[in-house]
Amino acid sequence: MIKWLFLLVFPILSYGQGNDNAFAKAESLFNKKKYSQAKPLFKSYLISHPKDAKTIEYLGDIEGYAKNWDGAIPYYEQLVEIDAKNADYHYKYGGVLGMKALEVNKFTALSMIGDIKEAFETAAALDLKHLDTRWALVEFYIQLPGIVGGSEKKAMMYADQLLKLSKVDGYLAHGYIAEYSDRSTDAERNFKKALEVGGSVTCYEKLSEHYEKNEAPEKAQAVLLEGQKSHKTANRLHYQFGKIAGQYGIGLDQGISCLNKYLKNYSAKDGVPKDWAYLRLSQIYKHKGNKSKALEWVNKALNSRKNFKEAIAEKKIIQKL
Repeated sequence: MIKWLFLLVFPILSYGQGNDNAFAKAESLFNKKKYSQAKPLFKSYLISHPKDAKTIEYLGDIEGYAKNWDGAIPYYEQLVEIDAKNADYHYKYGGVLGMKALEVNKFTALSMIGDIKEAFETAAALDLKHLDTRWALVEFYIQLPGIVGGSEKKAMMYADQLLKLSKVDGYLAHGYIAEYSDRSTDAERNFKKALEVGGSVTCYEKLSEHYEKNEAPEKAQAVLLEGQKSHKTANRLHYQFGKIAGQYGIGLDQGISCLNKYLKNYSAKDGVPKDWAYLRLSQIYKHKGNKSKALEWVNKALNSRKNFKEAIAEKKIIQKL
C-alpha cells in the first residue's frame, strides 16, 4: 500500500519540480530579452498552472514586445478578470487596446474608445500614484478628437496630477499638451522647467525636439551640446546632434565628430540603427560639397539596408551634384 502510494506521489512531485525549473528558465530567458525562447516554456507552464497571473502577464508582455496586439489582448483581459483591483493589469490592457486601435479602420477604432478609456481610468483610480497611467490619459485625451470624447481640459487635469507626483513628469506633460495645441511659448517654458528640475537625457531631448519642430535648429544643437556635457555616456544625444547637422547644414564638423562617437559607442539600446548615422554623415558631406565622401556614406547605408527609402532618395540627390 505504502509502496504504491509512493509510486503515485513521486512522479507528481517530480513533475512539479520540473515545472518550477521550467518557469525559472523561462523567466531567465525573458529577462535576457530572449522572448521567442521563453514563450513556449511559459505556455507549457500555463497548461498546468492556468490561473498563474505572472505567467499570463509574461506571455502578454511577450506578445506586446512583438507588437502582436491581438495576441496580447486576451492575456491582459484574463489578468483583469483574475485581479480586478490591480492597476498595472488595467493599464496594460488599455495600452494594447490603444495600440490595436491605431492599426484598424476608424469605425472599429471608435468602437474601442470606451474600453480603452475605462481601462486607463480604472487603473488611475486604483493607484493614485501610477505615473504611466496618467501619461496614457494625457495622450488619450489630447489626441482624441473632441467629437468622440477628446478633451484638453481632462488632459490638463491628469498633467496636474503628474505635477503633484513628479514635477519633471508634470512639466513634460504640460509641455506635450501645449506643443500638441500649438502653444509654442507655453511648451518651451514647460520643457525648460522640466530640464531645470529633472536634468535627464529625456528632458534634453524633449527641449531639443521642440526647438527643431519650431525651426530653431541652432537652439536645438545648443541644448544637445549641453546635454552631452551633463550625460557623457548618453550616446543618442550624439546622434541627435548629427541628425540636425545633416538636415539643416549647420554645425557640420561637430556633427561629424558626434556621429563618429555614436558609431564607435553604438549599442542596440541607443535606439537608432547605424544605417541612419551613415545617412546623416552622407548628408553632412553633401552640405560640405564633398560628393565622393557623401556617396561613400550613403552607399554604406544602402549596403546595410538595401530598401532604405531615405538613403535611396538621398543618393539620387547626391549623384546630381
